[in-house]
Amino acid sequence: MTTTASRVAIVTGASRGIGAALATRLAADGFTVIVNYAGNAKAAAKVVDGIERSGGHAISVQADVSNPAAVRRIFDMAEEAYGRVDVLVNNAGVMSLSPIAEASDADFDATIAVNLKGSFNGMREAARRLRPRGRIINFSTSVVGTSLPGYGVYVATKAAVEGLTRILAKELGPKGITVNSVAPGPVATDLFLMGKDEETLKRITGMIPLGRLGEVDDIAGVVSFLASEDGGWVNGQTLRANGGMV
Repeated sequence: MTTTASRVAIVTGASRGIGAALATRLAADGFTVIVNYAGNAKAAAKVVDGIERSGGHAISVQADVSNPAAVRRIFDMAEEAYGRVDVLVNNAGVMSLSPIAEASDADFDATIAVNLKGSFNGMREAARRLRPRGRIINFSTSVVGTSLPGYGVYVATKAAVEGLTRILAKELGPKGITVNSVAPGPVATDLFLMGKDEETLKRITGMIPLGRLGEVDDIAGVVSFLASEDGGWVNGQTLRANGGMV
């Protein structure tokens, strides 16, 4: 049964890390949030519970974003429950690092499927179904600019997402829908910190003029701005939220 909701945001890959912070921040901003997850139902339920305990509204929806039918189902469930979708945040992604010469076909295919095809699936569905004055916020990476060795396949997918962002922004502009990308630098999530010793973290931090790793709330604040009325004149851009790392 459809219930009334003021604004509705879908956040993909929202069960942990940056995605969970995005969902929580948008809920605090007044959005009803669709918390998408690929496999960790327990973690997604925890995000939803946290939002609801804080007075917000959210539901979790399982879907593999690389599957177009699954992405359509996210939108279907949002519209069935709340009657509308106003914002899509394409956050879901995977990363497997290796020199290009050592990259496996399996890793290449998996990275393309989630990061590029998954983002495309979301953009295409949102282009068809977002309400006027909606927002599409894609996720890239600051490594597109820094070109660090080992990130070749990952950067290829994110550079493609930035290209799609610029074109879709022009296609949807007449509807008042903005399309932008956020390109984080190193953010202190469990996934990023895993396997890195203190020396490695010190070296990475030394590349950042502000002298610290990002926090998930740093990225959530950027997304909050782009999703807000204040972000309504920003379109077709990639915001590199990285503390000045180049």
